[in-house]
Amino acid sequence: MIRPVPHVAEMAPYALADLGGDLVSMAQNESAFPPSPRALAAARDEMAQAPLYPDPDWSELRQAIAERHMLDPNMILCGAGSMELIGCLIRAYAGPGRAVLGSAYSYAFAATASLQAQAHYRQVPEPDLAVSVDAALDNVTPDLAVVFLCNPGNPTGTMVSNADILRLRADLPGDVLLVVDQAYGEFCDAAQDPSEIFALALRGDTVVLRTFSKAYALAGARVGWGCFPPAIAGELRKLLNPNNIASASQRMAAAAMRDQVHMRAVVARTGSIREAFSERCRAMGIDVLPSHTNFVLLRFDSADRAARVDQALRRSGLLMRGMAGYGLPNCLRATICDAPVMERAATVLKEALT
Repeated sequence: MIRPVPHVAEMAPYALADLGGDLVSMAQNESAFPPSPRALAAARDEMAQAPLYPDPDWSELRQAIAERHMLDPNMILCGAGSMELIGCLIRAYAGPGRAVLGSAYSYAFAATASLQAQAHYRQVPEPDLAVSVDAALDNVTPDLAVVFLCNPGNPTGTMVSNADILRLRADLPGDVLLVVDQAYGEFCDAAQDPSEIFALALRGDTVVLRTFSKAYALAGARVGWGCFPPAIAGELRKLLNPNNIASASQRMAAAAMRDQVHMRAVVARTGSIREAFSERCRAMGIDVLPSHTNFVLLRFDSADRAARVDQALRRSGLLMRGMAGYGLPNCLRATICDAPVMERAATVLKEALT
């Protein structure tokens, strides 16, 4: 019998959300609205280049990102979604005998990537379902290699202030890499200046990641990016797949980045629907955490109540994300969809609770 290496044999596959067949998915944190028309037009134009390999340096895309965020293009790396960048970072800077530190309800792929690298993944508590910088600093140990901070948080939607992130970086040892995953960053850029966090990369010990999957509505294109210190970028290049992002995806992402009006409109519409839905849920007695993302976390009084609500939603053709795998069995995570879907969801929730 052909056997895998032991640490792979012991792993479970990374768990994606249940797609639910014919159900309307409110489980994947996909955009409720389509991408920029400029992005769609760019993809159509690029299809004629399909016989050729894509640009391995993502030249146009990096330039578009650099112009928008006032960054040095040489500090930008792109990946097939931010997942590729997270996996490569942990493989490059953690491994056997080293630890990765995340928070209790952080993005679960960081734990999977740590297992792949044979690194030890540790979680610190999240009081009130929000990241605690003090708890992270209390768990610094000699074997610590990487601190992974998801901000805003997934699945909670809560946000850490820029001041707390700066304090975390200042108080961490200089040989510990801080990775700030801002997959939902565009939803809170108006509240917090993103340049303060990007500037941390200039220290040489911090990476800031973003994605086109959420606010730019390009989840299917698989494009993530990050701001990297040059030395770390050089090491990561050794692990990134060459030609990792299809030509059409690169062109789409560059065009989307240059259409900030469309992106901001998507963020504003999503936020408006999110707040209206949250208020309706709170009026029903559901605890809804303040969210800075394109989803909300609904907290019920028991795991049994959450399960019964989940079944009622499924019977009505709607699928939210159960949170038992995150240690929150009394919670459901609801991606913000267009207004008619959220109206339908609110009606089902009210009926299920009464």
